[in-house]
Amino acid sequence: MKKIILAIAAASAVYAATVVTVNGKNITDKEIQEVLMQGTQGRFDQLPDEKKAEISQRVIDGLISQELIYADAKKEGVLESTEYKNELANVMERVKVQLASKVWEKRQFDKVKVASKDIKAYYKANPEEFMEKEKVRASHILVKTEDEAKAIIKEIGSLKDGALNAKFAELAKAKSTGPSGPKGGDLGFFGQGQMVPAFNDAAFAMKKGEMTKTPVKSQFGYHVILVTDKQEAKNLSFDEVKGFIEQKLKVEAFKEQMQNKMEDLKKKATITFAK
Repeated sequence: MKKIILAIAAASAVYAATVVTVNGKNITDKEIQEVLMQGTQGRFDQLPDEKKAEISQRVIDGLISQELIYADAKKEGVLESTEYKNELANVMERVKVQLASKVWEKRQFDKVKVASKDIKAYYKANPEEFMEKEKVRASHILVKTEDEAKAIIKEIGSLKDGALNAKFAELAKAKSTGPSGPKGGDLGFFGQGQMVPAFNDAAFAMKKGEMTKTPVKSQFGYHVILVTDKQEAKNLSFDEVKGFIEQKLKVEAFKEQMQNKMEDLKKKATITFAK
């Protein structure tokens, strides 16, 4: 089941593969992915694997329950009741209005064009927005006591380069209490301020390939840190960010145009508030 859930998290949703069947009704990875993206406001892909698996399982359980309840409701004649039909009519009326508004707004947005010269002008006028800050990639071994951390440092402190990386990953898998342990302690790249202060300060003060000589204490325990890579701060090129700038300017122009459009529509409409 865990493999299926992680596959859903990575799915592109181009092909809808069946994940589970409930009384003959297929629930596909595409349906699940849509619920996941809506529930996380489009940020599902940014979550850690453990959180993705947890939320995915909840969504699958919820969709199964939904199908079971719907099937039982049909058996009990709910779909033929006046109450159901009235509620359905009300919902459909709201959906018609909402869907028409959504399509109308998309058409208005698609009409907005941003000139190349405006994109270039924004890039030149706002260089600070396109400075990519220094990043560090590090692995860590998290243990409960300072003595445990010191023992690890003593065991592998004399190793270098590939030998150090391999042994560090081995010990992280065996001893680390942190969620990155199964991945050899790898935390990936992170910027200033993304980690707790003690960990952050230690990692950014180190060189690539360097391991902490003393344990780093945080509220989670004691860390042994190995810096595996560093990315210096750099200015992003125009080609790297022009798509982002174009979208940003397009959204700003769209908001202004929408405000003007709504004011115009209000002037032409008859709007009466109940007393």
